Amino acid sequence: MLENNKNSFNHLKIHTQYSICEGALKIEDLKSHCKENKIKSVGLSDTSNLCGALEFAENLSKIGTQPIIGTQINFKYKEMIGLIPLFAMNISGYKRIIELSSKSYLENDGLTEPHCDFSELIKNTTGVAIFSGTIDGLVGKLFNQGKYQDIIDIYSSLKSNYKNRFYIEIQRHGDSNEKSFEKYNLQKSNDLDIPIIATQEVFYLDKEMYEAHDALICIGNKTYINEKNRKRFSNQHYLKTDKEMSELFLDIPEALNNNYNFPFRCNFKPEFSKPVLPNISSEKGGNADEILTKDSIEGLKDKFLNYFNKDFENLNSDTDYKKYKERLDHELNIIKEMKYSSYFLIVSDYIKWAKNNDIPVGPGRGSGAGSLVAWCLSITDIDPIKFNLIFERFLNPDRISMPDFDIDFCEEKRDLVFKYLTKKYKDSVAHIITFGKLKARMVVRDVGRVIGLPYGFVDSISKMIPFDPSRPMSLYECINREPRLQKLIKEDQRVKKLSEFSLKLEGLNRNVATHAAGVVIADKKLTETVPLYKDNSADLLLPSTQFDMYSAESAGLIKFDFLGLKTLTVINNTQKLVRKTIKDFDIKKINFEDQKVFDLLSSGKTVGLFQLESTGMREALMQMKPNHLEDIIALVALYRPGPMSNIPIYNDCKHGKIKPDYLHPYLEEILKPTYGVIIYQEQVMQIAQKLSGFTAGEADILRRAMGKKKRAELEKQKQRFIDGAVKNGIRKDVVANIFLKIEPFAEYGFNKSHAAAYAVIAYQTAFLKTHYPNEFFAASMTMDLSNQNKLSEFYEELKRLSIKIIRPDINKCYADFKSSNDNFYYALGAIKNVGFEAVANIVKEREKNGNFKSISDFIKRVNPKDINKLQLEGLVKAGSFDEINNNRQSIYNSIPNIILKSKNIFENKIANQTDLFTDSEEKEEDFLEKIKDWEFEERLSKEFASVGFFISDHPLNQFKDIFENYKVINFNEFNLKNEIKDSNIAATLLKIQEKKTLKGNSYAIIKCTDLSGVFELFIFSDVLEQNREILAEGNTLLITLSKNIHDEQNRFKRINVKKIVSLKNLLNSPINNVTFNLKNIENLEELSKKITNNNGNSTIQIEVHDLDKKLTFKLKNKRQIDRKSVNLIKNKDISVLIN
Repeated sequence: MLENNKNSFNHLKIHTQYSICEGALKIEDLKSHCKENKIKSVGLSDTSNLCGALEFAENLSKIGTQPIIGTQINFKYKEMIGLIPLFAMNISGYKRIIELSSKSYLENDGLTEPHCDFSELIKNTTGVAIFSGTIDGLVGKLFNQGKYQDIIDIYSSLKSNYKNRFYIEIQRHGDSNEKSFEKYNLQKSNDLDIPIIATQEVFYLDKEMYEAHDALICIGNKTYINEKNRKRFSNQHYLKTDKEMSELFLDIPEALNNNYNFPFRCNFKPEFSKPVLPNISSEKGGNADEILTKDSIEGLKDKFLNYFNKDFENLNSDTDYKKYKERLDHELNIIKEMKYSSYFLIVSDYIKWAKNNDIPVGPGRGSGAGSLVAWCLSITDIDPIKFNLIFERFLNPDRISMPDFDIDFCEEKRDLVFKYLTKKYKDSVAHIITFGKLKARMVVRDVGRVIGLPYGFVDSISKMIPFDPSRPMSLYECINREPRLQKLIKEDQRVKKLSEFSLKLEGLNRNVATHAAGVVIADKKLTETVPLYKDNSADLLLPSTQFDMYSAESAGLIKFDFLGLKTLTVINNTQKLVRKTIKDFDIKKINFEDQKVFDLLSSGKTVGLFQLESTGMREALMQMKPNHLEDIIALVALYRPGPMSNIPIYNDCKHGKIKPDYLHPYLEEILKPTYGVIIYQEQVMQIAQKLSGFTAGEADILRRAMGKKKRAELEKQKQRFIDGAVKNGIRKDVVANIFLKIEPFAEYGFNKSHAAAYAVIAYQTAFLKTHYPNEFFAASMTMDLSNQNKLSEFYEELKRLSIKIIRPDINKCYADFKSSNDNFYYALGAIKNVGFEAVANIVKEREKNGNFKSISDFIKRVNPKDINKLQLEGLVKAGSFDEINNNRQSIYNSIPNIILKSKNIFENKIANQTDLFTDSEEKEEDFLEKIKDWEFEERLSKEFASVGFFISDHPLNQFKDIFENYKVINFNEFNLKNEIKDSNIAATLLKIQEKKTLKGNSYAIIKCTDLSGVFELFIFSDVLEQNREILAEGNTLLITLSKNIHDEQNRFKRINVKKIVSLKNLLNSPINNVTFNLKNIENLEELSKKITNNNGNSTIQIEVHDLDKKLTFKLKNKRQIDRKSVNLIKNKDISVLIN
């Protein structure tokens, strides 16, 4: 091996994608390159982190390449901060560089970039090799400033402490000032007797990447490519061959030899570790297994006393208790065998703490809800035996990866749980890091900016790239599927360059973030295992691991999920509002068999209900007509691509239209609750147990093999399934047929434990909406204060429920949504650009000193800190001042005067002075601009921009006069009356979402409002392409619809959009032929005044009915008449016919 390595140059300074906006080399690509070129060793040297250490080591060691783990850390020497490279030569060295990397973030002041003091380098040097760094590092910066004595002091100190593990780097990239730096370093090497080493700072794989990498540097530094004074690298930072590097440093063999030999000095790589749990035995006194058993049995007894209302004295003889106790013992044995007792106790501890401190916790989530131990320890609120849930779906001895509990917490109070964890586990707990990537849209926007393209132009290009998180596409796929992009790339050199750079940079890490829901808890100080990171700008209580979720788990850390579920906050806040009138109301004690709730669900009016409010889900509910919780559980599980096709079968069997197929008499008990449809993964496991004698653990292996479609494993499991069933007396051909039938179901079978937990939350929201709608909507809308699209849906639902809404009013409304005395007050804090805290202060002033009597009174009483330009504009456009002054344009145009006046009054109050030149009773007309109010259309347009929907009036009202001409009906009528197959509707566009089919064709889903409510329509690519220009939010449209209905029960309905026209354009478009019908001759003079003399294309005919005579005239010259003019002319004596 020594001979093979002897003359091989080792790239020790690899910057992977974890050198954020600097390294453009993905570890996967490096692995392929090393394998193809039989490279013996490479070194990691990412800037300011060790994020990729484990991934780097794992990938490269798999292909026989030696990974050398290092990093570059900022150190502060006197007033200078700069990078110094460190490498781990053994495990002690690895732990030391982890410690230093973590310290640079955790002990930083937050004002400067993460760094350690230089003195830290000297404290413990065991197992660490150190290089002097590049011209851009600490020493390079000192050299550029001529601080040569500081460099000598640093070199002397490092040599003294690191001995022969300190090297002076020699690099030859051709970067600015690099040659003179090399000359200086060679001199110092001789003077101080310090070894030199040849290195290459590698940022990317191939030479062709240079320009794209230059753009990446600009993205990171927020500069432009054409800027003169910006950070630049030469084009030599690619991964050069051994031959290129050897020739480059041929004149200094010592530097090459030290490079060749350096890998022999390193004998360490980070290894995978089995999960290591904190040992809580000593803390509670006793063994973790014993504590778990004791707490679980006590919890079970408590459930029987309080949940089942059983008598404590007769508990041991109770049949149900025996059944539950037997299941509990079974679960406890598995948990202890798998050394998972501590995990259950840790989770139980922080959940009990949360519940005891009034922090709402979800009933359960994921497969963990299938555990009886979890229920007894209050981890979940779901009785697994009642819902027929299987523990082994969560934990069994055959599981390869260890499971975790996903816990939902109230979003508003989740941070309190993190505080508790910090206090309890101190420096052994952290969040998990995540990386934002340069995805298709983001990379186009970023590259477009740095190469200097206009923002609007880049924005229009990025909007051609579909954004669908459920089915993300690469930029390459997007270009192939979007003809408009292809045309631009072909015709415009700027776009060609944009696409080339973007394709090369796509997928690289763009920024560092924190997975706020993921937490790891270790058995010791975390920095002994993994490097840590802290973003001072994020204001998080806990630091984060520098390893992502995969690497953190590979390092032996156990992940705990603390998910924020806003529905829990909504339920909790609704409960608080209800308790103002019903003191003892408890959401956990509601009736789960309430027929009124099921009536609401069956009606499909599910706006605001957890998991049940999408259009498709509403239709499914109307067809299903649920009447017990199991139906909701089934629907939560079925409403996904794949199993969705089974919803009609479930419904038909439920309503007795067809007979359920149970596949085999043995399986009727398992499949009866779901009418013969295999919905849950648990059912597949139960079938394997019942028919073929599988254990629960074996059944879970079968379920996973079916789900992951591993053919070899599946064939093995199939044989085991058939053999077991044959032993139970079932014919081979029958069981083979059953296996074929259940296999497709297993592929997309849902976890019933998860479905049951979420169905409970869904039912709770439905219960609150049914019985306490005002409180429910006040809590729901306050939770979505800044989501105007969602508020629009809620607003329409309030109107449907005939709840009286008080629209934005500075004298009546509050910062958040409130309901009182059957009135529902719209939140002033929900208006765009209106700060919640500021408007809350205005409301406090009103409540303290009474309503604002005028704009002048408002100015005198409100603190100027609470009214800025954007805030006042939002309030005015939303109509908040209408009650005291309804001329919105006058107030809007006078906002600068209002702000100035407010500041003057406030400053005078502070100075305890009176403005001698201003009458204390100054009239509003003195500072309000005298101007006519906005016209109807502009008034509503500005209201829409501020509120997100139309609240004082509807834009369609200005077009109602022409509805009759076009036979316009409302959407609700068209949708419900099956006899209407084709019609025109008029609607205002609220939102458009453009997507791509698998074949790459564009389509859109548009959300519209008419006078009957809000609805969605699907637009195919041909109609979309023809009408793209008029499909803008806020536009009012005339839409031609057709309806196809198939199936004998008229259940399957498809509505197609045939044609779209702008109503505004239609109103202003000229009319070819028009006839005016006049009731008498006197109307002729009135008509002549209203018809313009302007020449146009309209032929005008006039019919006069006078004294039983009909006189017909035709004007000689064609005039200019449009529909707007016609509307102005029409009255009770003049009717119009447009031909």
